This record gives sequence, C-alpha cells and structure tokens, in this order.
Amino acid sequence: MRRHAEPWLAARYHVVVQDGALRLDSSERERLEADLARCVHCGLCLQHCPTFVLTGLETESPRGRIAIVRAVESGRVEPTAATLGHLDRCLACRACEAACPSSVAFGRIIETVRAGLLPARRRDDRSLDRRSHALRTVLTHPRLLRWAFAGLRAYQASGAQTALRRSGVLRRVSRRLAEVEAQAPRLGSAPFSMPALPPLPAPRARVALLTGCVMPYLYPTTHDALVRVLRRNNVEVVAPRSQACCGALLAHQGDREAARVLAKRNVRAFLAAGVDAVLVDAAGCGSAMKEYGELLPGDRDAARLAAMVRDATEYLAALPVEPPKRPLRLRVTYQDSCHLAHAQRIRQAPRDLVRIIPGVELHEMAHPDLCCGSAGVYNLVEPEMSARLLERRMEEVREAGPEVVLTANPGCMLQLENGLRARRRPARVMHVVELLDWAYREEGGPVSSGRA
Repeated sequence: MRRHAEPWLAARYHVVVQDGALRLDSSERERLEADLARCVHCGLCLQHCPTFVLTGLETESPRGRIAIVRAVESGRVEPTAATLGHLDRCLACRACEAACPSSVAFGRIIETVRAGLLPARRRDDRSLDRRSHALRTVLTHPRLLRWAFAGLRAYQASGAQTALRRSGVLRRVSRRLAEVEAQAPRLGSAPFSMPALPPLPAPRARVALLTGCVMPYLYPTTHDALVRVLRRNNVEVVAPRSQACCGALLAHQGDREAARVLAKRNVRAFLAAGVDAVLVDAAGCGSAMKEYGELLPGDRDAARLAAMVRDATEYLAALPVEPPKRPLRLRVTYQDSCHLAHAQRIRQAPRDLVRIIPGVELHEMAHPDLCCGSAGVYNLVEPEMSARLLERRMEEVREAGPEVVLTANPGCMLQLENGLRARRRPARVMHVVELLDWAYREEGGPVSSGRA
C-alpha cells in the first residue's frame, strides 16, 4: 500500500488504499492520463475558476481537482463522499480551459472521472442513483418529458403553486423541497412546434434546428424567434422529427452510455436532413454536439455532424444578417454562457449581433464570463454554491443597470430570471436571438414563421 504524496490531501483525509477506483477501459484511461499530464500546476486557472474565486480553497480549483483525480486514480486517496465532493462542486464551466497555457482539457477530465466513478457511486449513494435514473429516463423518453411539463403547467395554471408558496407549507415540510420548487420555471406560451412554412423562392442556405429536450417547453419563444430571423435573412430551416436530446446533461453527470445513445440518434437524424449546417440556440447543447466525435470515437458520421454544428449567434453573425432599421432604444447587458465562451470560444458573435441593432446600448458586466451557477442541474444538486454565484452575478447586473439581460443558454436564462425575480428587479431576460427578432418586428414587416 502507498500513502498519497500530496501534503494538503494528506492533512485533510489521512487515508491509505490499495487500488484505484475508476472503472475505465484502456483507451479511456490512456487518454485521461495524457490529459492529466498536460497540467504543469502553474495556477493561471485559479482566478478563472468560479468555485476557487468564492472559496479560495485549492481543493475547489482545477489544479486541486487534478491532484485529487491523480490520487484517487492511483489508489492513494479513498474516493469518500468528502473527497469526491470537491469534484462534484466543479461546474464544468471550462473557464479554466480558456485560461490554460497548456491546453488542459479539464471538461473532458471531469466527465471521464465522473463516468469512471458512476457505477460504484450509484451503488453506494441512493440519491445519486435516483437522480441518474431520473435523468436517463426522462431525457431519453420525450413523452415522459412532455407529461412532466404538462403537469407543471397545470400546477401553475390552477393556482396551486401560488397557494402553496403563500401558505409556507412546503417550507414547513422540507426547506430543501421549498428551495427546489422555488426554482421551477414559469411556463408561458405553448410548447414550440415547428410550423409548416412555405418554401423560400431562392434560399441562400438550408439549416436544421436542434429543438432539444427542455427548450421547447422552457423557452419556445427563442426557437420561434430564431426561425423568424433565419427566414428574414433568406435561410430555409427544418427541424427533423427523429432528433433527440443532445445528451449533454447525461454526459456531464458521467452517464456516457445514455449520452451516446442519444448522440447516435441525432447523427442519423441530422445527416439525413440534407442541410448545410445544424443550428443550436442552447450553448450547452451546441458544445456537446460539437464534441460528438469525442463522445463517439472512431465514428466518422459523428465527426461529420460535429463539424456541421453552429451556435445560432455564431451562424447569424457570419452570414451576416441584415441590420434592423428601427431603433429599440434599450440599455442591455450580456452574460457569456460558459459553454459558448469557454468551450466553443465564441464571445464576439453575440455582441456583434447586439451592436447592429440601432438604439441598443450594450453595457458590459464586470465579469461577464464567470458562471452564474446554473450549470445544468448544478443549481439543484449544489444549491449553496449556486446561490453564492448567482448573488455575485446579480450584483454585477445591478451595477450595469440594464433593462434587458441577454445570454445564450436556457439554464442561464432560468437562473437569471429566478435571481431577478427574487430580488424584485424589473430587468427582462432574453436570448440574443430574441432581441434581434424584436428589432426586426418593430419594423412592422411580415413575420415569416407563422407564430406570434
């Protein structure tokens, strides 16, 4: 048996074990070791890591987490709940990747480690097993997801939600349950459904839209806006019926097998659509699809599809789109979605789209690319850290003083909306594409998508 070498780990845990805990095949282990070896411990990532910025703890930094992974993988540290909690608190925002001079693929490291640990953790942790099973079941069965949102819509429309919140019953039963319920999204318009559209006479391009799993229910207006903007700029758009959830949430939790099933369905669906590009208006989904070649190694079709994926803002800025003609006269600020700025390295395109709208004043936040704390289901499983990150974001929003807060991912939109509502701030949250669509519609021209 070997004692671990990292002094700060030794002081904290005092454990001795014989074998590593990661269940990985030879190729996965080899790639993980290569990724870990790229870290030179320079520490340039530290001030870009949201959890380190908040805590100042080495164990809550990318460098510290890499040391933990090395110790667990080699068997020098036991994978206890306390040890793995530091890995769980990683938001997988990948800000460290953008700052790293050695190009350490930390997002891949954390997903590989979570995948390797998942079988044992699901066996030992009932709550993790339930969460993993629920995600896999709901995200791979669209009908169940539809029923779940229908239930939420009925709960809100009936007045039950308002009554429960005012009564305080949920908080008396369970404070945690009340906190989770408070984050439930407000469902407004009907779920998105791709409308029947007349063909454009001479389209400049033909693209496919990833509708996604939750986006049609949470933010149908974003999809509607994107369809209208595309057609306004003479781009034909389709939404293959056989497409599926992108698999990002499952991959982030370590459930790679379920994510691969969904990825394969999307590869077949989108390649059969005969389009020039696949557009995604959810930054986390786009990041996952651009990495299908890694998720499905050796699959040429997966790599081909990955090369076709474009974030909606990336695609529209590159067209370029026709500038709106009438001013909106709005003060806005923009939050970088982590997987757009750090994983896809797209920062300028959303801002370029905002700046072509006459009358709109873009006021940057102090740290627009620091995670807001949403991060998939992070705000549900790590509520305290998520709340601290949201508080920081809300203070920066207050300082920017916008009428509209813009971003490019549904999780960010929901987190920002909850933060503004809880603080009774009047700013509105929108996707960048929705702002562009708003500007076009102010001109009084025809709306092509057939939806309000």
